[in-house]
Amino acid sequence: MDASSNLRGIALMVLSMAFFAVEDMFLKWAASDLPVGMVIFVAGAFGAPVFVIMARAEGRRTLVRAALHPAVLLRNAGEMAGTFAYIHALAVVDLSTVSAVLQALPLAVTLGAALFMGEAVGWRRWTAIAVGFAGVITVIRPGMEGFQPQALWVLVTVIGLAVRDLATRAIPADCSSAQVSAWGLMAVGLLGVMMMVPGGAVVPDVAQVGTLFGALVFGTAGYWLVVSASRTGEVAVVSPFRYTRLVFAILIGATVFGEVPDALTLIGATLIIGSGLYALARERARKRALSMQGPSV
Repeated sequence: MDASSNLRGIALMVLSMAFFAVEDMFLKWAASDLPVGMVIFVAGAFGAPVFVIMARAEGRRTLVRAALHPAVLLRNAGEMAGTFAYIHALAVVDLSTVSAVLQALPLAVTLGAALFMGEAVGWRRWTAIAVGFAGVITVIRPGMEGFQPQALWVLVTVIGLAVRDLATRAIPADCSSAQVSAWGLMAVGLLGVMMMVPGGAVVPDVAQVGTLFGALVFGTAGYWLVVSASRTGEVAVVSPFRYTRLVFAILIGATVFGEVPDALTLIGATLIIGSGLYALARERARKRALSMQGPSV
């Protein structure tokens, strides 16, 4: 791809991260006022139709046998666990803390791929993983002054989403991204319904409807932008700009919620992002070396 395509891809990626940060702002407002199950239900029930429509535009249906594939079911379970924990975390933990720990997701996926899928990981990437999770411990600071037990919800989020991403690799290739996304959000909607059955639902007022609508609009737009970014520029070039989400989260946390991250949070976030960028660079170098070797004969 040419330089202009990569620049457009970078711009789209940065904009998508800004939209996701704004979505988190609305979700934090909603989760502080409404039952968690209700927020989860709205996220799934209103997000799934978007991808059902996208799948139909591709000539595909969503209610098919492939939806019961074991990898799809495992992915859905990870999506449900990750979403459940994430909404809980947003309700009770500073936005910058949630976003900082969430940046460890790519490292968690690499760790899971090495442990459970036999992916080769060299000592440099193992070191990056160790440094990244040291950053996570620095942000959460268990056993230290300022430790918030509620911050462990973010770790559960990372584990759930890592399971989701790893399971996605095992889903049959003939399933489209729109189908897979629709199935995941349907599962999230079902989780919300199950949480509301015991009485976890209220009639939202106008302001609460507005926060839910804002989260849906910015979340859907952010997803579209991140897909567009990946298709416009080289993945290896645009992917590092996913970390700008933390910058936007810190700005929103400070200006909207009055949350100012302390030194340990900033140090931990730097370790997480630095190790993530290094792991990306190593992966890019490894792929370049393999491509230069050419096919074996």
